[in-house]
This record gives sequence, C-alpha cells and structure tokens, in this order.
Amino acid sequence: MPCGEDWLSHPLGIVQGFFAQNGVSPDWEKKVIEYFKEKLKENNAPKWVPSLNEVPLHYLKPNSFVKFRCMIQDMFDPEFYMGVYETVNQNTKARVLHFGKYRDIAECGPQQELDLNSPRSTTLERQTFYCVPVPGESTWVKEAYVNANQARVSPSTSYTPSRHKRSYEDDEDMDLQPHKQKDQHAGARQAGSAGGLQWCGEPKRLETEASTGQQLSSLNFSSPFDLNFPLPGEKGPACLVKVYEDWEGFKVNDVLELYGVLSVDPVLSILGNEERDASALLDPMECTDTAEEQRVHSPPASLVPRIHVILAQKLQHINPLLPACLNKEESRTFVSAFMSELSPVRAELLGFLTHALLGDSLAAEYLILHLISTVYTRRDVLPLGKFTVNLSGCPRNSTFTEHLYRIIQHLVPASFRLQMTIENMNHLKFTPHKDYTANRLVSGLLQLPNNTSLFIDETLLEQGQLDTPGVHNVTALSNLITWQKVDYDFSYHQMEFPCSINVLITSEGRSLLPADCQIHLQPQLIPPNMEEYTNSLLSAVLPSVLNKFRIYLTLLRFLDYSISDEITKAVEDDFVEMRKNDPQSITADDLHQLLVVARFLSLSAGQTTLSRERWLRAKQLESLRRNRLQQQKCVNGNEL
Repeated sequence: MPCGEDWLSHPLGIVQGFFAQNGVSPDWEKKVIEYFKEKLKENNAPKWVPSLNEVPLHYLKPNSFVKFRCMIQDMFDPEFYMGVYETVNQNTKARVLHFGKYRDIAECGPQQELDLNSPRSTTLERQTFYCVPVPGESTWVKEAYVNANQARVSPSTSYTPSRHKRSYEDDEDMDLQPHKQKDQHAGARQAGSAGGLQWCGEPKRLETEASTGQQLSSLNFSSPFDLNFPLPGEKGPACLVKVYEDWEGFKVNDVLELYGVLSVDPVLSILGNEERDASALLDPMECTDTAEEQRVHSPPASLVPRIHVILAQKLQHINPLLPACLNKEESRTFVSAFMSELSPVRAELLGFLTHALLGDSLAAEYLILHLISTVYTRRDVLPLGKFTVNLSGCPRNSTFTEHLYRIIQHLVPASFRLQMTIENMNHLKFTPHKDYTANRLVSGLLQLPNNTSLFIDETLLEQGQLDTPGVHNVTALSNLITWQKVDYDFSYHQMEFPCSINVLITSEGRSLLPADCQIHLQPQLIPPNMEEYTNSLLSAVLPSVLNKFRIYLTLLRFLDYSISDEITKAVEDDFVEMRKNDPQSITADDLHQLLVVARFLSLSAGQTTLSRERWLRAKQLESLRRNRLQQQKCVNGNEL
C-alpha cells in the first residue's frame, strides 16, 4: 500500500499544508496538483483510492480522497466561490486566512467569524458538471474494476457536522450577526445566489436537524429526484463535480476518470431544502433561480454527492484490461506483445462468433469488422469509418437476437439493446432536451459516450401506427446511423452533438433504418433451446481467451491506418477495370464501401496499411455478401 494514508483519508490536510507555506503565492495550487500526481504514481496507488463506482457512499469518509469513472451528462453554469477568505476571532481579534478551494463548507473555529469585507479575500470561479456512471457499462467491466480495487473501507457512522462549521455564501449584503440571523432566518439567505458560496446561520439548528438521522431523500420534494440517467435501469451514484482547472477541454458525453475530495456534508442538503422553503418568501425580482432549478442544482448530498476535482483525465476507453492511455510510451510494450499473438486470437474470435451466429462464418467476419469500426475523422459532414451492419434473416418470434446481444455484452465495454417496438418508439425519449425551468439537460436514450455498441432489435416490430414522437425517434436513429450525430432539442433550436456509436440492427427482412452494410444470416443449425446453446458457448470459452477477445476488439479501434500511393494506384486501376467490363457492376459508393471493408479487414489482422492481399480478400467478402443477398431476393421476391 502507498506509504502514509493521510493523503487518502485527509487530503484537505495536505492542501492546508501547501496553503500555509505558500498562501500568498498562487503556486501553492500547482504544488497541490503535483503532489497528488506524484502520489498516484507510487506502488499502484490508484488501486488504493476508493471509487464511487464500486464502494457504497455510506462506506466512504466525508472529505476523503476518492475517484469516479463517469460521463458528463450536463454542464451547469460556472459558479463563484471564495478562493481565500479571512476569519476574525471575536475575543482576540486575531485574523486567520483560509482556502476555499475543494470545499463546500467554510471552516470556522470557536469564536471565529467570517470577514467578507476583508481586502485579503478573493472570489474565484469553478465549473460544475453533472456526471453519471458510464451508460451501458458491461457487467464484466464493473467486476474487473471491483476486483482491481484494493481500497480499505468500512461503513462510516452517521456524519454530524461540527457546531462551528458553516457554509458560506458570497453575498456582502447579508447580515452576519448570529443573533440577527435567528430573527431573519427565512428571508436572509438568497436562494441560489452565487452557486456554492453559501453562508449559513443557526449552526445549532443545523446540527440538530442533521443529527436526527433524517433521511435526506425524504426532504420536502414535490416528486422523487430524477438522477437523469440516459438509459433505463442504470444504477450507481450521480455526482456534482466541481472542476477548478482546464474545464474548457471537457464537453458533454466525455468519459472521465476523476480524483478529488468527496463532499457529502448533510448541511448542503438542509440548506438546499430550506432555500426551497424560503424562496416562496423572497421577492421574485431578487431570486433569479426557480424552485425547480434549485432542486436540480442542489440535490441532497446523500443522493448526489459532490466531488471537488484535483485531477481529471478524459478516458480513451473504459476497458480495464488495457492501459488507460494507449499512446503513452509505457503502453507500447503491452500493445506490441498483444499484436504478436493477434492472428490466433482473431481465428478463435471468428470461430466463437460463427457459433454465436448459428454457423454463419461470413456473417461472423462482418460482425468482427463492425465491432472494431469507429469514426476516425469527418470530411465536411461525412463521418468516415462508421460501419453500421444490418443482420437480416434473423428468425422472428425467437430468442436468437436476445442471446446474440448477450454474446456482444460479454465482448464490448458498453452496450444497449433497443427493442424496436411500436410502443417503445412512441413513448421512449431518444433525444436529450433542455428543460429551461430547471435549467438542465434532460437525458435521452441516445445520449451515449463514443464507442458504445447500440443493438437495435427490429425483429420485435409489429404492425401499428407511429405517432409524432415515434416519427421523431425514427428520424433520430436514422440521423445517428447516417451522420453519426444526435440533434439535442433546445426548444428554439437544435444543437448537433457528433458521436461515434456502433449500430448493429437485427431484422427479419431488410431494416427500415439505413445501414452501411446488409448481411443476410444463413444459419447452418437451429438449436432447440437458444438459452442452453448460448450458455454452453459462453462456458466453453476460457476466461483468459474471452479477455483476449475483449482486448482485441478495443485495441484495434485505436490503431493508425494508411494506404500507400502504390496501393492507391492499384485500387484505382482495379476500379476502372471493373467499370470497363460492366459499368453498372460497381459505383463510387460501392468503391467507398470496399475501401471501408478493406480498412477494417486489414486492422482486424493487425495490419496498419492496406496490402494487395487484403484488398482482394475484401473484394471476395463483398462478392459473397452481394451474391447471398441476390439469391435471397430471387427466392423471396422484393422482400430485400
């Protein structure tokens, strides 16, 4: 274990040390960040940091050092806080400087009062993100992170704030005398004034309320608090994340790994509740935030804890089997070692997926290409690298698609199965929209991080009528597939959010949705019991082999790829030759499709440049796929 636990259990003590030594100089903040960076490099230190993803909140000590793997679901307005503030001892008149960074609650000792008029006080700005656990994160990913974490935690006792701890608010007009505050308590605090800088009178009352064990979730809310997860059935904590440095580099839907100070002081929840009660008494012209906005932006700390971020990094991927950053020098050994055994892994994966697809090896080839595809660049509005596959010919009224999705869940880090029924299309919320009353982005099913696998099951679609929301949802899916973007609804305008989502559509005939590639399933066997068949298939694969499949499918997304001038000339000549024999046989779109197939076919073999051999193999696969579709069309008329 890393030597010394103080930085884990009492990070604010470390911060206080740097502030005390360098408080007059702004360098103290950089030294804090460097200190924690160095600590996390020691002895696998990140594994000793408790994670909100794995550890229940009541096991975590308030103001301890924690980490959180999450997606930015929304960004709130920046808030002001007291970077440095001064307290005065009422008896001795001694003055003490304090730091406000990484805190929600101002620390005042006995007989101390805040001097908000002090010329030494500074007001600074921080950004608040509303973060949720990564949507659709696979069970195997969660388990791997749990098994890797070595943090020692135990249930904490109920936390009662010190009688002398006060929250603070950057409001110079506020009367700071405790005896006056008792008389003016209901109207003295401006609701939602400066975001996070709250001053709170009546510490005795707050202490009493907090210590009664009152359940914060049962405070006077008009309705249950919505944690705003994009996908139904998701679990885990949502967090209000306070970021102090470089927040311009982060955007909505980014996946982050955060390290910071956990803030769950019950005073925050009680303040929020009292502010909602008090807001009814305030002059509407003086209260810029609505009650609903206060409710959403200041939820109970027991339900939505706060994290004050010391270190944050954007994650390339969430696969725990790979190094977090693949382009770093220390990751190269891992990558080169895995690439040396890539060929047998691909062969085994092809066999595994062939069994999953009921013996169809051609469909398995295309499924591999689909699973490693990613948008690598955009040319104007056209996303290059997307490879949406429509697997048609799936048996109707069968559990085949359900079990195929189970297989995919075991392979990819994050996924979601959208059951495309008339009821779902008409009633589910697909696109996020802005709620101006609460001033928040209300999530939708398509608010997903990049490289999520979206499995659309069209075999469940029955005859029926799509209403207006249903039509909008189908349009949203079509735009996602075609342009790899989701238009978020801001009422007065639409805002485009580019993405890279792997969409696999299973259908009986040709899908109603657009697709880059349609492959018609040709089962070589029909298992009498799909559940038993899938269970036996999964149990037959060694866990070590399954992990290699998982590494393979994640790693290959990040390989660079290029085509030499020589091969480019050969491809152009080949295209001209094919057009010469039959101008209708291949179009420019067909050539683009061939190049995409050739790209991912090369990468699937660990080759970062196109060879003549892979080009010929891509042509062969496309020929087999087209012939199969043509045969199906001849058999079933216009079905395809």
